[in-house]
Amino acid sequence: MKRIPFVPFTIQKALRISKPFLFIASRLAKFNPFLAQKLVQVEISLKDREYLAVAIFSSFFWFLLTFLTFNIIGFASGRNFLLLSFIFSFLISIIVFFYINFYPSLLLSRKDRDIEKNLLFAIRHLFIQVRSGVSLFDALVSVSKGNYGSVSEEFEKCVKEIATGKEETQALEELAFRVPNVGFKRVVWQIVNSMRAGGDVGSILNMIAHNLSEEQKVKIRKYGS
Repeated sequence: MKRIPFVPFTIQKALRISKPFLFIASRLAKFNPFLAQKLVQVEISLKDREYLAVAIFSSFFWFLLTFLTFNIIGFASGRNFLLLSFIFSFLISIIVFFYINFYPSLLLSRKDRDIEKNLLFAIRHLFIQVRSGVSLFDALVSVSKGNYGSVSEEFEKCVKEIATGKEETQALEELAFRVPNVGFKRVVWQIVNSMRAGGDVGSILNMIAHNLSEEQKVKIRKYGS
């Protein structure tokens, strides 16, 4: 499981310690209904209430650590930092809680930008492979081994699922549901629909690559203006 910033222990240990906060976390989860989906998309294997319980525990941990550190320094220097340390520690704990809470969104944003950057090149690679007579599965394997960032990583997961016996269309459908990027979803769904209709996947990939290229040109012109 991915390491979460500001969580002082491993996720498993932090989850065990944070069980007393599950009741509060369950209430807070209602105010963030998309958190559970985001956790799945960034591959953090926790329920939304478990994740929020870990966030609450971590904020308490950093509050106590900061509070004690300030007061030890104050005691050693002969000064009273009680009020200042409480205020500063409280602010630190609030920042930690909200950062952990929004961390999945931050990961999704980074992933989205990476996919946007690499998607067109990956689809062109896929098109060239299919047009040269390679099967779609082997073409997906080739892209998964390419240097296309998150696109290669997602296709690699899809390839592993197909290799273990899952149907190509089913694995691609699950891939479309899992990845939040709208452009990526559209590309995968077009491939799936073409496969089900018995169409020419190569032609679909060529059309997708052309459309993505035109969309990027429009974005560049808008940015330039």
